[in-house]
Amino acid sequence: MAFSELTERERQVLEAVIQAYVATAEPAGSRVLSRRFDLGVSPATIRNTMSDLEEKGFLYHPHTSAGRIPTDKAYRVYVDSLMRLESVTDQQRSQLAAQIAAGGSAIEAILRCAAQSLGVLTQELGIALGPRFDRAVLQRLELVRVSAERLLMVLTLSGGSVRTIFVEVPGSIADEALVEVTIVLNERLAGLTLDEVRTSLSARLRDVPGSVNASALLNIFVQEGEQVFARAVEPSEAIVLGQASVLADQPEFATGERMRQLIELTERRQQLATLLQARSGASGLSITIGNEHGDPGLDAFTVVTAEYQAGALSGVIGVIGPTRMPYHKVVALVSHTSQLVSELLC
Repeated sequence: MAFSELTERERQVLEAVIQAYVATAEPAGSRVLSRRFDLGVSPATIRNTMSDLEEKGFLYHPHTSAGRIPTDKAYRVYVDSLMRLESVTDQQRSQLAAQIAAGGSAIEAILRCAAQSLGVLTQELGIALGPRFDRAVLQRLELVRVSAERLLMVLTLSGGSVRTIFVEVPGSIADEALVEVTIVLNERLAGLTLDEVRTSLSARLRDVPGSVNASALLNIFVQEGEQVFARAVEPSEAIVLGQASVLADQPEFATGERMRQLIELTERRQQLATLLQARSGASGLSITIGNEHGDPGLDAFTVVTAEYQAGALSGVIGVIGPTRMPYHKVVALVSHTSQLVSELLC
């Protein structure tokens, strides 16, 4: 809808303002745009067009400056309709491939290397979220005694992933009961996805015959199994962050207030994890800009992520940076990095 509001000249001027502001971090004036871009019109015409764009909510005046700055609405139109992606260079491809492969074969290590490498190349804060395990297939389950009132449930999943969950039990459970319940759980649950286990566990265990001790333990899974397995499907790592120092060099963070916002952002790991979890399972690229997040703490930031695949599992990787972002470069690098991570994890 916003794109259709614009005339062809307004689109050209808006794109020029965004490109100039992204490159310089300075409000763009009509004379600068006239010299830098071949718009085919006079500075006066550019100035009038910028005024029209301001009235429509795409630009605004910072203080008393003669130049204009793009709004969140302008960036949205740009990434949806005006942006021309820049190709990832051979050097960038080689650099990303080598640095991500250096993480080895563990998911968390690969994501950590990927987030750091992506952050350095884009000069934004690299972020990643481990895959959710709701679509992982349970191959084997073991119950290990940790203490008289605590068990460790070890889940071996498709693709070789392992999840461990503590289960609280009232009083001591006999070794024979642990063995019996382990056999029953494997018979009834192996071959199901963790989401299927979580949603149908109680029904699958209600009619199981067994000893008194085994029945007591099984009853715990019947009553609390959904909550227990809900913990199993959460991402393997709450969130992985790259180096925030690459953002500190950007003009937006030259003031103490903006730097404080950046530091607070890196400390809000659970909120960032929630933000990324909402994108998990959504195929393709996701870009949210400024006030689109619905969180005042993120009003000054853009989040660009892409889904990666690890067999039947998926997660997200991307960057967080100021809304003044070279989207054409960042989007291409985020998309390419997600493909590399998928290749390494498959």
